[in-house]
Amino acid sequence: MHTVMMDGSLYASGRDLHAALGRMLAFPAYYGMNADALNDCLSERAEAVSLWIFSWGNEEVASALKLISRVIMANGGQVREVKQA
Repeated sequence: MHTVMMDGSLYASGRDLHAALGRMLAFPAYYGMNADALNDCLSERAEAVSLWIFSWGNEEVASALKLISRVIMANGGQVREVKQA
């Protein structure tokens, strides 16, 4: 399982978050940076994705992260919120 760690506080928008996710997962240049495109790209992968969330970030980013989480889980991946001490 490929693990991706994201800190939502580092991104200003959902688009920034998707762009970073696309780079982390080496998605093709045509990745549309939305939930449907994410689902398409994840469904083509041989291995599932595990997402660790360190911070949800601002309202827009948190909303995007929640949607990304649902898509990852729908494609056999795991999502984990990491509580920092």
